[in-house]
Amino acid sequence: MKKRWYDFLWIASLTYLLLGFFHILFAWLGLFCFFIPLLIAVIKGNKSYCNRYCGRGQLLGLLGGKLKWSRKKDIPKWMKSKRFRYGFLLFFLVMFAQMLWSTYLVFAGSNSLQSVVSLLWVFQLPWHWAYHGTDVAPGVVQFAFGFYSIMLTSTVLGLITMMLFKPRSWCVYCPMGTMTQWICKTKNSPKIVISHRNS
Repeated sequence: MKKRWYDFLWIASLTYLLLGFFHILFAWLGLFCFFIPLLIAVIKGNKSYCNRYCGRGQLLGLLGGKLKWSRKKDIPKWMKSKRFRYGFLLFFLVMFAQMLWSTYLVFAGSNSLQSVVSLLWVFQLPWHWAYHGTDVAPGVVQFAFGFYSIMLTSTVLGLITMMLFKPRSWCVYCPMGTMTQWICKTKNSPKIVISHRNS
C-alpha cells in the first residue's frame, strides 16, 4: 500500500519530544496538537485527526506493531468505560488549569521561573539544560515547561499502555480523543425541529 504524507507524522511527534529536550521553547509547537483536532471536530464533525493525522498514535503503532514492543493484549473494560474516559479527561483538564495558574503567577511576578518538568504530575525533573535565557518573558518559558510536562507525561502513559496492551491503547482514553468524540457526537446529533402550524 502506497504511503501518504500523513503516514509519516510520527516523525513530527518524535522530533517534538527531542526538540523540547534541547530547548524548552519548542514546547509551544505542541499547541498544534491541541487546536487542530478540536478545529477538525468542530468544522468537519469527525475524528479524522485521531484516525489519520495523529503523530503520537502513529508512533505508538510503529513501536508496538512493527517493532513488537507491545504485548497486544486487550485493554481492560474499565479503561474503555465512559466513566474512566471522562474522569481522566476531567483530571487532565484540572492539571492543565493548574499549569496555567502557575504560568500566570510567573507572569504576575508572584513566583519565579521553575526550570523543571513534571513527569506523571508527581516527579519533578530538573530540565535546566533546555533553557539558557532569552528575551522572552519568564511566563512564556514557564508555560513551555508546563506544557512540555503534559506532552511528555501523556507520551509516557501511551508507552506504558502500549507495552501492557495493544499498541494504540492510549487512543482509547486520550483526553483529546474524548473531547473530539464529544464534539462530534454533539455536532452530528439529530436536530429537533419545532414546526409552527397556522391555527
